[in-house]
Amino acid sequence: MFLAKGEFMTQKLIREITEENEKKILSPYAALSVNSRGRQRDEAECDIRTCFQRDRDRIIHSQSFRRLKHKTQVFLAPTGDHYRTRLTHTLEVSQIARTIARALQLNEDLTEAVALGHDLGHTPFGHAGERALAGLSPNGFKHYEQSVRVVDYLEKDGKGLNLTDEVRNGILCHTIGEDAYTLEGQIIRIADKIAYINHDIDDAIRAEVMNEEDIPLELRMSLGMSKSERINNMVLNVIHNSSHDRILMSDEFWDLFNDLHDFMFTAVYRNPVCKGEEVKAVAMLEKIYEHYTKYPEQMPYPYCSIAEKESVDRAVCDYIAGMSDNYSLKIFNQLYVPRFWIE
Repeated sequence: MFLAKGEFMTQKLIREITEENEKKILSPYAALSVNSRGRQRDEAECDIRTCFQRDRDRIIHSQSFRRLKHKTQVFLAPTGDHYRTRLTHTLEVSQIARTIARALQLNEDLTEAVALGHDLGHTPFGHAGERALAGLSPNGFKHYEQSVRVVDYLEKDGKGLNLTDEVRNGILCHTIGEDAYTLEGQIIRIADKIAYINHDIDDAIRAEVMNEEDIPLELRMSLGMSKSERINNMVLNVIHNSSHDRILMSDEFWDLFNDLHDFMFTAVYRNPVCKGEEVKAVAMLEKIYEHYTKYPEQMPYPYCSIAEKESVDRAVCDYIAGMSDNYSLKIFNQLYVPRFWIE
């Protein structure tokens, strides 16, 4: 805040000024930071940042967020530097979500916080890792539930990040099931879909698995002839069709999106060129799970403690889900490969 010479700062905190500006600028349907449902544990407010800005910063500075840079999005260990990782996916979701939020005059800070935290609980090796843990654990495994567990408990040595209820709810509801109770949280579900369908096409073209022209012409004519056109048209459709209680595409565009998704399942998501190595990744995670289920005391803190307080399965799932691709490979080699073979 810039002051003229001789002026003194008013008694209002910067956070309070921001909160007042939200009331003046944002839609009546936006989630105002001053009206947040609060945190699981009460704490003093920041003088500068709103509660949602603070959540965003806590997520960015977390260990789980940094590990996303070494977690698979779709392509396992691709050759080249330009393929998406779980981290770059998260950043693309965030930018698309913020664009929608700003256009609808919703709370961009809340939107950004949910977007940055939505995949913190994702396993190594993308959804293949998630399917592996879901099949191994008697309690199942869902990455969106694990993301909430990360921010509630696993970060900061069991203390968690103590995020606001609005951010936690948005993270939990970003994939399937019940909608988030804020419009900002609802944005993430659709921004996630817009981001992944388009960057997966881009990566598949880079990997020479498909060409842009392989996409059915009627879909290209309707959704856009390029990645940037598709993203722009999808975002515009969401902006024009959302209401005071729901973030959504038009029925026509949603049907087109699902047709494109079906095409991607055939061309990419089930393509042996893309997914041929997944069986090896799954087998590796299965062996790691098997070992630590037998020897939970060999896991590092806090996972050995979780095994004692909750269950061995819970602890092993927490440990594996937090691994990066590279770290899980390192652990597998330590457990099952003779040392002189990998030195």
